[in-house]
Amino acid sequence: MLTIFSTPKPFRGHVCTTQRNAIQSWTRLDPGVEVILFGDDEGSAEVCREFGIRHEPTVRRDDHGLKFLDYLFSRAQEIAGHSVLCYVNCDIMLMSDFRNAVLSVWKRFKTALMVGRRWDVDVTAPWDFHSADWECQLRRLVEMSGQQRPSQYIDYFAFNKGLFRQIPPLVIGRVAWDNWLVWKARSKGAPVIDASGAVTAVHQNHDYSYHPTGAFGVWHDDIARRNIELAGGQRHYYTVADATHTLQPQGISYNWDRWRQAASKRPMLLALFPLFRRCRGLVRKVVQSVS
Repeated sequence: MLTIFSTPKPFRGHVCTTQRNAIQSWTRLDPGVEVILFGDDEGSAEVCREFGIRHEPTVRRDDHGLKFLDYLFSRAQEIAGHSVLCYVNCDIMLMSDFRNAVLSVWKRFKTALMVGRRWDVDVTAPWDFHSADWECQLRRLVEMSGQQRPSQYIDYFAFNKGLFRQIPPLVIGRVAWDNWLVWKARSKGAPVIDASGAVTAVHQNHDYSYHPTGAFGVWHDDIARRNIELAGGQRHYYTVADATHTLQPQGISYNWDRWRQAASKRPMLLALFPLFRRCRGLVRKVVQSVS
């Protein structure tokens, strides 16, 4: 069905809790889901053995020990047992709506990239996956205290094997690599689906103590600036808002918000927007009646 791959931080303290929670949620998506964890970080081998998932200890790192995106994506596409893969940050918990979204997208499209906005919540203890309603409890927590982040926060990327080739030497753990992935899919003409309306991706809040200057350093240090340069700068800074389509519980539709935003810069296009929508609807009806 799906191959999920990721790369963790060392399994220590609160990070250990959030990563274990995330990985266990992935293994419960479907019996056919394959999970691959990359890296020889502390505790990785033990966690993979415990949860019965594949461990790939070898990764390519820069001089600062940060992992290269191109190696992870290249190797994952090489060894994945399924044609659809998903890179997920290792603190993101997923539920059954994610599995359903993947099925919906790849029923509609042969090639695509699916992304979405996340929900931030505080999770400070191991989640009780032995409870029959663990997913209901997680949804309840999101409803009570979750905060959905803006479109630049992208934490999962479901895509077809072969979609991403020749990735520049971007490193994970800094900015811009996620934006580059969205731009790359769009530049290849692949549909990009914003699944935010159908998928509750749960990000477990954490600090940035792994960087000497915290979150500021993650966004603004020399390595971050290098990532931005390698990604092509602002012209390749694509977010979830740049998706071509949206996925809602009722189905997939064209991302009219993106069209409106682009048209707002050209008054004539904005004036033609209602007519364009009406013509598109008429064409769809004709196609449906013929089929």
